[in-house]
Amino acid sequence: MKRFYKEAKVTAAGDEFGVQLDGKPLLTPGKRALRVPSRALAEAIAAEWQGQGVTVKPLELPLTRLVSTALDRVEPRSADVIGEIAKYATTDLLCYRADEPRELIERQAQIWQPLLDWTEARFAAPLTVTQGVLPVAQDLATLAAIERAIAAHDSLQLVALHLATTACGSVVLGLALLAERLSPEEAFAAAALDESFQIERWGEDVEQTQRRAALKEDIALAARFAALLRAD
Repeated sequence: MKRFYKEAKVTAAGDEFGVQLDGKPLLTPGKRALRVPSRALAEAIAAEWQGQGVTVKPLELPLTRLVSTALDRVEPRSADVIGEIAKYATTDLLCYRADEPRELIERQAQIWQPLLDWTEARFAAPLTVTQGVLPVAQDLATLAAIERAIAAHDSLQLVALHLATTACGSVVLGLALLAERLSPEEAFAAAALDESFQIERWGEDVEQTQRRAALKEDIALAARFAALLRAD
């Protein structure tokens, strides 16, 4: 769509911050005023809009998209979103280990096990590990503890956690990323561990390169969004 404004500017309303385009409030697709609790996030959103050229490109407004999703889709159905994220604990990537070769087994243990230990210590949620792809049942108390940990996040945080969890295939990695237990680079390395191991042996094709780039981008966006929410 053609750019229809000249200036994007941050405004304050009580404890919240919004963005105006030529004096008119920025709205979500659901026609809600786009407001956030962090000035830093509002400024980053305004910068997205100010940085647009002759045409407005939605793909270049990722922070705006996440806030809109949180307000229009997550907030009205937060229980459902919490449940969607919590389901990942039943088949979490970090719980499914290789049975060969030894080098991969050791690498998974070195990178993944400390994160499971952190989850147990932080949330009282010990997860069971298995080898191979056959499903392993997780303790109901563990699943309930992880769901409580997810529910402690507000709608804006949930949208970042949902993005990180679905990208990584692991709620453990999602929680660790938002808690700053992992950097985006570390989260990517953990999520892509198996594929990276295979690439070291056999090389990387174009499809893998594109998929890994998209994974890195999603993880980095989730981490940036969460960091902006925490900022003053």
